[in-house]
Amino acid sequence: MGRSILTRPAPEPDEELRYGGQVADVWLPVTTGKPLIVLVHGGFWRAEHDRTHIRVLCRALRDAGWPVAASEYRRVAGNPGQTVADIRTALSVLPERLPANGVVLMGHSAGGHLALWAASTYPPRGLLGVIALAPVADLAAAHEAHLDDGAVADFLGGAPSARPDLDPRLLDAPPCPVVLVHGRDDTLVPVAQSRSYAAAHPGARLVVLPGIQHFEPIDPSSTAWPVVLAELKGLSR
Repeated sequence: MGRSILTRPAPEPDEELRYGGQVADVWLPVTTGKPLIVLVHGGFWRAEHDRTHIRVLCRALRDAGWPVAASEYRRVAGNPGQTVADIRTALSVLPERLPANGVVLMGHSAGGHLALWAASTYPPRGLLGVIALAPVADLAAAHEAHLDDGAVADFLGGAPSARPDLDPRLLDAPPCPVVLVHGRDDTLVPVAQSRSYAAAHPGARLVVLPGIQHFEPIDPSSTAWPVVLAELKGLSR
């Protein structure tokens, strides 16, 4: 449990989809009919954390019946433009290449930040909703709290006051339902991050899970998993 999800063995994806110099792991269920989940991994936007650590989650989502595309993105310190450009490209291409009954955008931690940002600024066609798992949803507060040894400043190349266009809390509300799932005992990305976003966007629904830390929401063996599945089903109707 906990950080073990980062290194736990997982099978390879059903296919790797390459497009425009980018790549996404694709997981396809036996039966079709559910929305495509475009999944954005976390890791505080740092180069050492790629999409492989969410393969256990991807497999579990596929086994529950959802097609999944876990998009990779560039993570170059001080160059957030590359990161968000890759997310925009993924949301342009993947729903076209992997047609399904709508799209659900899901992200964890820094991936939750990118999912919330994308839903506000570049929502893909057919977007049904966003599920942000323990997201970094308030860049200004995360910077002030010096989360992960200054991850926000490293990502942006400076203080977030210079890039309000990348702070989900400051953006317009997405044109779709938003659910934030956050562990009350999360010390890496405190639940105050999601509370701040929900206060700024009263239409968002915040689900706080007692006894849950940072990685349990992406761990199918955790007690957070049934909650994540239930919220996903709610957005997929």
